[in-house]
Amino acid sequence: VDNGNDNDNDGTVDEYRNIATAFLSNFLQPQNTNRNGDNDDNDSGAPSATATTTTATATATSREILSKIDFQATKAPKMPIETLASILDRELYEKEWFVTGNVNPIYFDDKFKFQDPDVKVTGVEEYAKGVQKIFDQTTSRAQIISTLPSATAPNTITVTWRLSGRVNIGPSGLPIKPYICYTDFTIDEESGLIVFQEDRFDIPGWDILISALFPFLVGRVGFLREAAEEVEERVFDDEDVVAGSGGWRGGVFGGMLKNFGL
Repeated sequence: VDNGNDNDNDGTVDEYRNIATAFLSNFLQPQNTNRNGDNDDNDSGAPSATATTTTATATATSREILSKIDFQATKAPKMPIETLASILDRELYEKEWFVTGNVNPIYFDDKFKFQDPDVKVTGVEEYAKGVQKIFDQTTSRAQIISTLPSATAPNTITVTWRLSGRVNIGPSGLPIKPYICYTDFTIDEESGLIVFQEDRFDIPGWDILISALFPFLVGRVGFLREAAEEVEERVFDDEDVVAGSGGWRGGVFGGMLKNFGL
């Protein structure tokens, strides 16, 4: 998310969709900011040596991951939407790119656009940089529950997932009360690639904001939703493995991709 800093790792937001998000964007931490996102015993409020080291390591690792993504990679061939949903399910589960930014560009159209209740972004690279910047890389999780073709919308894959962790706003960051997100991928009918992504949340924006600013209220006042329940670990077929940026190489899907030269 671009908040006016000149940094190649900043994502550029096309539009802030509400006043609160536009205001809070002014308090995004610079990419080189070290801060304590853990609940440690440091009464001074300054980051502990351990927390500072952990944060610096996570930031450096996430930058390295982004630098290794080939955003000009050859696109995946068109495939049945059920197959694409299954492939995305495994890759999203492994990479959690909704918070890490570790996307696989082969599934995205060059005209890709993203929007959620807060922002609009153009381009998968800008999207990747934006989420990597906004989410604390030491604590944030995007735990995938399911990835399935939509039963109601044509050419659409819906991902259900649980968001938790912290966002890099303010000197110490803000906690995210865990909640459920729904990501709708619109698939271009001709290319078979993701051309649009829209995220929806199971709680209203004001609940997310109040819970972040006043986390001690969660569970104590009736107008705030409880945190989403923990997500059970999923087990995938051992033959269906992710191999770097190439997608699934094992099992039936690996054979199919191999036939396409991927």
